[in-house]
Amino acid sequence: MEYRQERIATLHEFGEDDGMGSNLARDAAGAVAETAVVVPMTAREYESPAAERVLEELEGLEPGPAAVFVPVRAEQAQIGPFREWLGAFELPTEVLWCNAPDVDTLLAEGGLAGDWGKGRDVWLALGPAAAAADAVVVHDADARSYEGEHVRRLLAPLTMDFDFAKGYYARVEDGQLYGRLFRLFYEPLLRALADAHDSPIIDYLGAFRYALAGEFAATADLARRLHTPRTWGLEVGTLGDAYDLAGFDGTAQVDLGRHEHDHRVVDGEAGLERMSREVAATLLCVLEANGVVPDYETLPERYRAVGTALVEQYRADAAFNGLEYDPASEREQVTRYAESIAPPSPDTRLPRWTDAPFEPAEVLAAAQPWRDQHVDVAHKTNPDTRR
Repeated sequence: MEYRQERIATLHEFGEDDGMGSNLARDAAGAVAETAVVVPMTAREYESPAAERVLEELEGLEPGPAAVFVPVRAEQAQIGPFREWLGAFELPTEVLWCNAPDVDTLLAEGGLAGDWGKGRDVWLALGPAAAAADAVVVHDADARSYEGEHVRRLLAPLTMDFDFAKGYYARVEDGQLYGRLFRLFYEPLLRALADAHDSPIIDYLGAFRYALAGEFAATADLARRLHTPRTWGLEVGTLGDAYDLAGFDGTAQVDLGRHEHDHRVVDGEAGLERMSREVAATLLCVLEANGVVPDYETLPERYRAVGTALVEQYRADAAFNGLEYDPASEREQVTRYAESIAPPSPDTRLPRWTDAPFEPAEVLAAAQPWRDQHVDVAHKTNPDTRR
């Protein structure tokens, strides 16, 4: 256990009662009723045990959230079963079909056609969520250890006048260290940049103990002003905006314990290697926007040197805790990730909702075509309907 503070307020779980004082816990619980929760999903989450747990835990919150927005990326044949499954939970759920034809048309007509991915899906939900509540909580649906209490913990800093809160947690499971993209790519890359540049934005990005966590809370006002990347750079892009909008004094991070997530392979279109390219592009875009222009010729090698040194530190930490560890595999990942480091392409982030060419209600209409068909799925309460 430790209690060290970073450049941003760091709220620890010391293991005493619920981890929050009674007054703060009450305030955070009350804030849930004024919060919209955004839980992005793809076909892989359909009826998955992790997503089931997330939804069941949200059901158990008392009071419950004002709304739960689920932006879903799925084929047309899948969206009906997806809605039926989500409708089986006693939650005020709004399903958004992110790749519905009308959504693509709406974006194209607004001049926003382009790449799609997790970031675009979350952005589509952020506008309606910020319009529906005073605060927005965003988190992934692949955490098998998820607890509804995480919503209250993320909201607690907002009740203390912070504008943005990020979750952090340990990724240790099955006797191994995970969180590879953060440990082996983001962290050593940022350290290599810090060695060469004295900049507040680097200090800010380096203050987060798990910068690539998908869990955060923000006031509705801040959520409306996020300049969201379209793909896997979502988490880093959000931090870049939080630096501009909340700064060091308006930002907190919250201990969410230990998380067990679904894991990804390194290579392939859905793998960590592709994610590293998109994270690098967004990170470097954020830095350049804040006046930090790296030496791109030397940065990959400097990153590799820091990454290799970190592998040895992780090897020692794993041995100290009796965990399995394969340093050769981790060094190989560092080598592969180094190829992702290059000058960023032109900025293709989506606009802030305050500048969007359409209203949140138009997104809801485009992403919920079934409303025109008058066949909306009622929220079911019978647990026997779940599989």
